[in-house]
Amino acid sequence: MNLSFVIGLLMLGLKIGAYWLTGSAAILSDAAESVVHVAAVAFASFSLRLSFRPPDKNHPYGHSKIGFFSAGFEGGLIALAACFILFEAVRDWISGHPLHRLGLGGLLTLAATLINGALGAYLITVGRRRNSLILAANGKHVLTDCWTSLGVLLGVGLTMLTGWRAVDPLVGIAMALNILWSGYGLLRESVSGLLDEADPAATAKIEAILSEETMKRGITFHELRHRHSGDGHLIDVHLLFGADKSLAEAHRLATEIEEALGLRIEPFAEVHTHLEPLEEHDAAHARVGGHRLTPPM
Repeated sequence: MNLSFVIGLLMLGLKIGAYWLTGSAAILSDAAESVVHVAAVAFASFSLRLSFRPPDKNHPYGHSKIGFFSAGFEGGLIALAACFILFEAVRDWISGHPLHRLGLGGLLTLAATLINGALGAYLITVGRRRNSLILAANGKHVLTDCWTSLGVLLGVGLTMLTGWRAVDPLVGIAMALNILWSGYGLLRESVSGLLDEADPAATAKIEAILSEETMKRGITFHELRHRHSGDGHLIDVHLLFGADKSLAEAHRLATEIEEALGLRIEPFAEVHTHLEPLEEHDAAHARVGGHRLTPPM
C-alpha cells in the first residue's frame, strides 16, 4: 500500500505535466483519475492498518469489515472523478481550444501507463493471495487508471494522425464512462459485503464439505448461514445427532467438523455449531415457541 501511494503521487505529477504541455481533455481526465487515486490510497492505507487490529471489547468480531467501507469509498471517489471528466470533456469539445506538444505529452502518458499496469497487477495478485479486499480493490483502481491512460494514448494518436480536434474530448467522454462503470463495480461489491449478500459459490462449497464430513460421521446438518467478514468467513450451522450419541461424543464430532471447515475454507473460517437431538428436534422447538429459520433460497 505504501508503494501504491508513492507511485500514485509520481503518476499524478507525470499526468499533470502532460496536461500542462498539451491542454488535452483526454489527458486531463487521466490526471483527474490520479487525484482520486491518491486520495483513495490514503484512505485504503488507513483501512488496511485498521483491519489488522485484533478483536476488542467494542469490536468482538474484529475490524476486517473496514475493507468493504474502503472499497465503497474508492468507488465513490471514482464516480465523482468520472463526473468531473465528463464535464471537462464536454466543455473542451464546445470551446475547441487548440492542442500542442501532443508527442511529448503522449510519451509521459505512456510511461504512466506502463508503471500503473505493473503496479495494478501486483496489487491484485497480493490482494487475492492474502484475501485482502482492500489491496484487490486498490489494484483494480490502478488498472482502471492504466486502461484510461491507454485510451488517452489512442485519442492523442488519432488526433495527431487525423488532425480532427473532436477526437480528444470524445476519448475523454469514453474514458469517463469506463471509469464510472469501474466505480459502480466497487460500490456494488462494498454494499454486497456490508449487507452480507448471499454468495452461491461459497454456499455450495461449504455445503459440500459439510455433507461429506457429516455423512462419514453418521449425522446431518441444517440451518447453515455464513457471511464474509472481509478477510475470511463466519459460519453458523446446526448439527443433528441421534439418541445413541452422548453429549461428549457429539461435542467431539462437532469439533472435528469445525476444524475440517477451518482447514478447507480459505483463507480461514470461524465456525460455530449448534448441537441438536435428531429425534426430539421438532418437539423441543415447538415447546419453546419455535426458532427462527433461515429464509428459503
